[in-house]
Amino acid sequence: MKTLSFLFFLLCAKFFLTLHLFGTTQHEKEAVNGFKVLEFLGDGKKEIRNTTLALFRNGKQISLGTLIDARGLFLSKASACVGAKFAKTSSGEIVPIRIRKRDPKTDLALLQITESSKVWPSVNWEKKRSKLSEGTWVTCSSPSLSKVYLSTVTGNLREILKEGGVMGVEFNGEDNSSKGVSLEEVFPHSAADRAGLRINDQIVSIDGLHIKSSKQIYDYLGKKDPGDLLRLQVKRKDKRLDVRVTLGHRSVTFDLFNRNLLISGPTSKRKDNFPLVLQHDAPMNNTSMGGGLFTPYGYCVGINIARVDRVTNYALPTSIIRPILGNWLKDI
Repeated sequence: MKTLSFLFFLLCAKFFLTLHLFGTTQHEKEAVNGFKVLEFLGDGKKEIRNTTLALFRNGKQISLGTLIDARGLFLSKASACVGAKFAKTSSGEIVPIRIRKRDPKTDLALLQITESSKVWPSVNWEKKRSKLSEGTWVTCSSPSLSKVYLSTVTGNLREILKEGGVMGVEFNGEDNSSKGVSLEEVFPHSAADRAGLRINDQIVSIDGLHIKSSKQIYDYLGKKDPGDLLRLQVKRKDKRLDVRVTLGHRSVTFDLFNRNLLISGPTSKRKDNFPLVLQHDAPMNNTSMGGGLFTPYGYCVGINIARVDRVTNYALPTSIIRPILGNWLKDI
């Protein structure tokens, strides 16, 4: 008994010594004052839910929106909200909407509620420059708008580089400048598969550019976007074929074969080429993009722009959003 008591004393002493030597993490500090973490369940939760909309196309929810102006103007993810005709508020009200502006660089869209003279609530932007470093608490609405998620920032502010469009093929690695580059694999349902390319086809040229190596193809594709059209000249046995390939998204093409992502559910089609993002770990889905990211007190610090995987979401920070929004509002 004395031995167990002594061991317990040593463990406690080690714990308090560690805190003294290294300090506490952001979570430990906030856990000491638990009301700071949970305060979002009060006014903060109301603020988040009242300024979040669910957007629908053909009866299916496709994204969220964040109200930013009393005239019913709101932000969403441009590539996700295409074709949305109606939105639903957290109180269940159904309202018609239309798109007003798009920004391809950030994938943001500005939409507006139409046929309504109502004065709409709008987000309170975080005005002070919060240090949203790794471990900071953040909140956002669930896809159903019925509750609010508490999550943490899991990566510091950073740029997400462009990945480029993909054909969905693998090369055999044996480059031959006289014969082109041979295909070793064509992924099912990929852009190449839809265009009719087959294993052992040899790509001789792309858009008139003679192909000498697989690296040359990768470099060329890296400058292209999903949806871009390529004109290929292909050698198949003794035949020369002209093939048109509309490039696909990397996530749609390759994530189908990633076991970790298979259990994560659908991700955003566009999740690259952003000037600056906040990364967090809320349990969201791909129809949650366009909703706001908030502090636990209900102040908006960003707009969710991409679901990357089961534990990773990107949000555009207010430093990127506010200048774009300011220019848009001048014209409305």
